[in-house]
Amino acid sequence: MTGSPGAPPRVLTVAGSDSGGGAGIQADLKTMLALGVHGMSVVTAVTAQNSLGVQGAWELPVEAVRAQYRSVVDDIGVEAVKTGMLASAELVETVAELLAATDAPVVVDPVGVSKHGDPLLAATALDSVRERLLPTATVATPNLDEVAQLTGVRVESEAGMREAAEAVLAYGPRWVVIKGGHLSGDAVDLLTDGSEEHWLRAPRYDNRHTHGTGCTLASAIAARLAQGLTVPEAVAAAKEYVTGAIAAGFALGGGIGPVDHGWALTRGGPAV
Repeated sequence: MTGSPGAPPRVLTVAGSDSGGGAGIQADLKTMLALGVHGMSVVTAVTAQNSLGVQGAWELPVEAVRAQYRSVVDDIGVEAVKTGMLASAELVETVAELLAATDAPVVVDPVGVSKHGDPLLAATALDSVRERLLPTATVATPNLDEVAQLTGVRVESEAGMREAAEAVLAYGPRWVVIKGGHLSGDAVDLLTDGSEEHWLRAPRYDNRHTHGTGCTLASAIAARLAQGLTVPEAVAAAKEYVTGAIAAGFALGGGIGPVDHGWALTRGGPAV
């Protein structure tokens, strides 16, 4: 399926809903709009969530997830897909099956816990993520906690990021971005396919309002891939966008506020 003439590139997010609007489906769609692509969604779970944490989560039936996916892909088509919160082994395996049959780049954000430490993936689903989901990924984007959860590799410094990348690549993604945001010093990420390396550095901003950073980065990568950029180009552009969003993050509620997805739109012009 191809888009209509003049229509923007189409990007699909398969993820959970964040009622507070800072992460999940809501962050994904805001990012896609800011970057000039048409965002579409498959909701996998509904969360009761705010700036203080996740108060509840309810996954959707497999049939509902499959029906949403087929509805979008079979009629509208996609030029990139991004996955986020998948909650259970059954949902992970269903989504992996759908992705394997879709001819588009896939960005897998292997969401395990929320910014506040709340679990968003059942422990029983880890093997499904490793064996079924990661092999479908054009790019996987784990943070250091997710690397430890998936591989057992614990990164304490920048020097350990190569080992982490090798451990994740062993499960089959074509590229991996090891996000070093939890380390001290500059915000450094490592992008590699096992042969070439790209170290992406940005200043670390003294701003605690970073809710939704991981979702936003993965969605930005998917948007740029849909626009025809190579993986290294897409990840570098996404890193630049997310760095600006973090710098502009704002307080909301009594806890950790969100990054500002519209920072480039409200500060002098479009990010596209």
